[in-house]
Amino acid sequence: MTDTSDLSTWAPLRRSLFRDRWIASILSNVGSWMQDTAGVWLMTSLTTSPFLIALMQTAATLPMLFLGILAGATADVFDRRRLLIFWQAWMLVLALILSGLTLAGAIGPLQLLTLTFLLSLGNAMGAPAWQAIVPELVPRSELPTAIALNSAGFNLARAIGPALGGLVVAATGAGVVFSINAISFIAVIAMLKRWHRQPLYTSALPAERMLGAVRSGLRYIRYAPAMQAILIRAFVPTICVSALWALLPLVHDLCP
Repeated sequence: MTDTSDLSTWAPLRRSLFRDRWIASILSNVGSWMQDTAGVWLMTSLTTSPFLIALMQTAATLPMLFLGILAGATADVFDRRRLLIFWQAWMLVLALILSGLTLAGAIGPLQLLTLTFLLSLGNAMGAPAWQAIVPELVPRSELPTAIALNSAGFNLARAIGPALGGLVVAATGAGVVFSINAISFIAVIAMLKRWHRQPLYTSALPAERMLGAVRSGLRYIRYAPAMQAILIRAFVPTICVSALWALLPLVHDLCP
């Protein structure tokens, strides 16, 4: 007898576009986590300043904090496929620059912080559009399962990426890790190039302006208590844990 629950669980992966997106997302996230590991390790080898080392966490998270709402508005106003290709290409170029400087031995703390910030900016501006395309790839009935698979893929990458990054750094150095991260963006760009987007909804009205989209988002949060609760519950533990992430690379210096 066929297990219908199993079919329901894996149904989105039988849709080629969603499957390609899911695989590309895992590869890109693995590359990003490897990048984070190698970047912090490189900073600890360039300086012993706790301030500069902690700034790596700031550079990685600041764009998402301040640009999240703007990024969500761009995902609604502009064509998501073109927007994603632009930001993936942005991160690809920056990762290559970072890799080249590191392999050449020309990287310093300031350059590392700047390139980390710019890479995070690209991720922050593209993330809302990347999540928003899921309903365009699967039927509405499969959307909850697709979202669950995305979460599973992200957690898989988060488990594999740092360990793999540490292994590669120990074997070859941070520059190779940055090169691997650059290659991971190619998988996402290839998936987006293959996707011939057909928006779920079309309107004869003029496209919404950026400022209006931002205002609409803020207004929605203001009058949606459930959304406010979710945001607060996400913000409070994250801001506390971020301090641990920022200072954890210094712990090894305290060990005998």
